[in-house]
Amino acid sequence: MLDQKIKPTEVFDTFWDFAVKRQDVFFMRITSPNEEKWIDDPILAKHKFTNAYRASDRVSQYLIRNVIYSGDSSFEETFFRIILFKLFNKIETWDLLNRQLGGISWREYSFDRYNDILSNALKNKCAIYSAAYIMASGRSAFGYEKKHQNHLRLIEKMMSERLPSRVSDASSLEDVFNMLKSEPSFGDFLAYQYAIDLNYSELINFSENDFVMPGPGALRGIQKCFKSTGDASASDIIRYVTERQDEFLEARNLSFKKLWGRPLHLIDIQNLFCEVDKYARVFHPEVGSLDGRKRIKQVFRPNREVIKYWFPPKWGINDSVDNIKEHYCDSLF
Repeated sequence: MLDQKIKPTEVFDTFWDFAVKRQDVFFMRITSPNEEKWIDDPILAKHKFTNAYRASDRVSQYLIRNVIYSGDSSFEETFFRIILFKLFNKIETWDLLNRQLGGISWREYSFDRYNDILSNALKNKCAIYSAAYIMASGRSAFGYEKKHQNHLRLIEKMMSERLPSRVSDASSLEDVFNMLKSEPSFGDFLAYQYAIDLNYSELINFSENDFVMPGPGALRGIQKCFKSTGDASASDIIRYVTERQDEFLEARNLSFKKLWGRPLHLIDIQNLFCEVDKYARVFHPEVGSLDGRKRIKQVFRPNREVIKYWFPPKWGINDSVDNIKEHYCDSLF
């Protein structure tokens, strides 16, 4: 039995306390956007952490509303938009391309036009990549000096290999992951993240509980949360925690506000392990880390731009999201 082999530490209690607090902040920012302070926790107030649900983060929200579900809904065009956006993972870069091109589509794609726009942005000292993910440059595969040039060729390679059609015919989320992982510049972590992004679309429709691939941060978080996991893999641990989330919360007398009835899925628990690794550097300084890190680098800076939250329609929660202002009460969750 997995229960008998897994030995949690006090950081696992902090994991759930963090999840509850972070989700409380999410809802407070919606209902009280003009508040100066959303929580008394000094670590959460000072440092930047992702949301409990990955799809609630600002960049994911932009991707879902403005990239995936805006424009030609064909598999080929949807795939192209998602991959293009995710390669840079930066809203400003997407806006720049969209504005100067007069729209983004594979049908009208031109390496020279895209390259000129991005190269000019770099000349003007504009960052075109997000710091959230570090993706290999692809130079060994395509030979260009500039990272974005290699990545544009990477997209071309994917499209020429009919990857949109192959992804749409995939039998599982893991199958999609393996297709992406076989491409230049993709490792396990990024292939999994991109598979989740593709799964927000109508291109594929798998449960987010079908498959998980832990990233480095999640591995560090799991190491801090458990002094023993027996012979269970990190993926096993994430699934174990996901499947028993209600039990773990009840045992700690914690009330977690689900995402309009949607429980945490594997991708969310994976991310929470990554975030609690960071949180524990300050809250549990006595707990060692696999990488020796002792500080949280990113500082929280409030962004007052209002997000109108909207999730993949197939989740069936958007009607509830639209009514949040009128029906915000504990019974909603």
